[in-house]
This record gives sequence, structure tokens and C-alpha cells, in this order.
Amino acid sequence: MSNTLKAIFQRHYPAYRQGRGVSRDQHEAVNAVMRCGEPELGSEYWRCQNDDYTEHSPHGCRHRSCPRCAKNYGETWLERVRERLLPCDHFHVIMTLPHELNALWRYNRRWSNDVMLRSAVEAVQELLRDARYLGAEVGVLAAVHTWGRSLSFHPHGHLIVSGGGLRDGRWIDAQGDYLLPAAVLKAKFRGKWLSWANAAYDTGAITLPTDWTEADWRRTLRAVARKRWAVRIQAGYRAGVGVSDYLSRYVRGGPIKNSRLLKGNGEDVRFRYTDHRDGKTKTMTMSAPHFIDRVLSHVPPKGAHTVRGYGLYATNGQPKRTLARTMLPTGEARMHARTKPVTPRRCPHCGAPLLHAYSTRRDFSLIRRVRGASIVQQDVKADPPDAVPPTWPNASHPLTDFFCASYGRLN
Repeated sequence: MSNTLKAIFQRHYPAYRQGRGVSRDQHEAVNAVMRCGEPELGSEYWRCQNDDYTEHSPHGCRHRSCPRCAKNYGETWLERVRERLLPCDHFHVIMTLPHELNALWRYNRRWSNDVMLRSAVEAVQELLRDARYLGAEVGVLAAVHTWGRSLSFHPHGHLIVSGGGLRDGRWIDAQGDYLLPAAVLKAKFRGKWLSWANAAYDTGAITLPTDWTEADWRRTLRAVARKRWAVRIQAGYRAGVGVSDYLSRYVRGGPIKNSRLLKGNGEDVRFRYTDHRDGKTKTMTMSAPHFIDRVLSHVPPKGAHTVRGYGLYATNGQPKRTLARTMLPTGEARMHARTKPVTPRRCPHCGAPLLHAYSTRRDFSLIRRVRGASIVQQDVKADPPDAVPPTWPNASHPLTDFFCASYGRLN
């Protein structure tokens, strides 16, 4: 078997399922990856008009956790994002949740995903609307990742923030490489998350891990309230091209790409990763069940949006972006829209272009929806199919004011 995620799942997932449960989202993700490119999904056929040479391209599963299907989607997403980004410098903001909250995330995946995005983005937007910093509406493109480079569970958000914004119909530039004081942003982000967490607990919108009591909940909140939450602000991305290229590799395809897998045809799996501490490329080996554990822990809940645009980069922000472009240097207006040339398929015998001949359709529904308690992983609360979006407490919640006002003491 080749060293691909599909091959590893096909070899080890049946035994992995024995004696343990997985959530429905995880089971559907594995089924999709294992069937990706199989004949029953159909194919596209291409034929040379000169010598009737025919080749076919098997259909992919199109699941967002599939590394095989991620490349084309990532390129399409990147082109759309480049069209949206304004021709100005951008800041890359990385905001990380304390590891004490990892267990809570696993039991409330959809809520945690939404609150992570909302608290991070609103903290940035509210501070930049303050005249002390920028006093303008900026564009933000935000993505949530739950994995570290070694596939560890590490929830964090990546924000692309425009280096300027609109104020009363005028464009206001950020001051050089300065966006915000990190200590203030940390306090704002921490205060918003803790405020919404308390409100959600009071209304029963979140579930505590099975080994947590209310005393554990309160103790955890006190501990993270005293910590310095990790926030890093990086500048220097011209038109956001560099950081959007980075994000495009992670919007689909899960936490690991096939190119990083070095060994997967035995009882162990070995893969390559870059250590963020020293920048060196290293390898890691673990048992196949442990590897599958790590991969499946990063499958997002069905319907969760892990990448969103806000402010000037919101879907309905086109009129504001058009206005902003009229005030930015026109010579740079399209520098970010680099369309990748399309290479036509050609016959290996005569070199003539191959023409699309026909396609075969999928023979059955890709995802098997297995119902019953046996499929639910024991340490993960499955989101109900009719789950409703969380109700956001008022922005003037007293805990928000308390934590934001206390950032000097806590930092």
C-alpha cells in the first residue's frame, strides 16, 4: 500500500473501530477518504480526436478532510480570496486558547469553533474602531485550526487583518508595522471568551467533560483568567498574499497532507513535520491507532464554518471594498490577483489536446449515515443534527468589562 491517508485508513480503520466509538462526523470523514477515487464514484473521460486515445480522471469524494481533494479546492479558494483582498499591507494575527480548555472544546466542538472566531475577530475589530489605535473599520479574514504541526490538539485562530480601514468614507492607513498593543488585545480576547463561556454555562448551552464537576469548571476559568493568552501580531504581508497562500493549504484536507507521510504500510506511521521552535524539519513515528486518534480529533463538526470574512472582507462588503480601492494606489490594485494558467490535457502520442468525452455518475451515496449509540466516541459529545447557533450575550456583559479592565494586573 502507498503512504497515503487513504491507504492508512483502509489498512487500520476496521481494527481501530473495534472496541471504541467514533463520532458520526469522524466516521463519515473516514468513509469519504477511503472511497475517494474509487470506481464506484465515477470518472471523467477525455479522448484524443486524432487517434481515439482515452484517459480518465476518477471523481474525488470532495470531503473537506480529504487531502487528495484539497489541492484543487485550495487553489480555487485562494483565487477568490485574492480577488477580495485590498491592495494594502496586512497583518497576520495568531490567537491561541490555553491548553486547559482543550477538553471543553472536544465536548462542545461547534460552540467552541464559533466562539473562538467571534471572540478573536470582535476583539480586533472593536479595538481598531477605537480612535486611540486606528479608528476605522478594517477587513478581517479568519480561520480556525485545531492542530499543531505534529498533529497535537492545539486550537488557535489565524486572522488576516487589513493594514488600514474606512472611517467616514475615507481610507486610514495603519501606522507602519504597528497594529495594536499585544497586551490589550490579549485582555480583550480573553475577556470576551470568558464572558461568553460563563453565559453559555449559565444557560446550559455547553456541556462539561464527563470527569469535570462545577468546581473543576470554576477552577479552570480562574486558572485561564490569570494566564497570559498567546497572541502574536506579524506585519509585512503585501496585499495579504503570503499569509493567504499559507491559509489556502489548510482550508481543506485536514491536518496532514499525503506528501508528509513517509511510512504507513506497517503497524506504525511515520511523518515529517517542521518544529516551530527551531524551524528544522523532523520526523515523528507513532502507532497507527494513535495516528488515527490524532487525525480524527481534528475533524470539524458538520456544517461548521472554519474560515469566515468580516468587516470589509465580509461577503456583503463588496461596496465598501470598491470604495476602498478607489482610494488605494491603482498601480497595486491587481497585484494579488495572480491567476494560475490552465494547462490543457494532451495526448501522449500526438500531442493534440484531449477533449472531454463523457462522465460516469456515482453509483451510490458516498456517506453511510450509521445511526446508533455505538458510533459515538465516548469522550466526545456529538452535536445534534438540528443544533441551533449559540445565543450571544450582550457585549456589555459585566465579565467582559472586568477582564478587559484587568489586563494590566493579569499581564
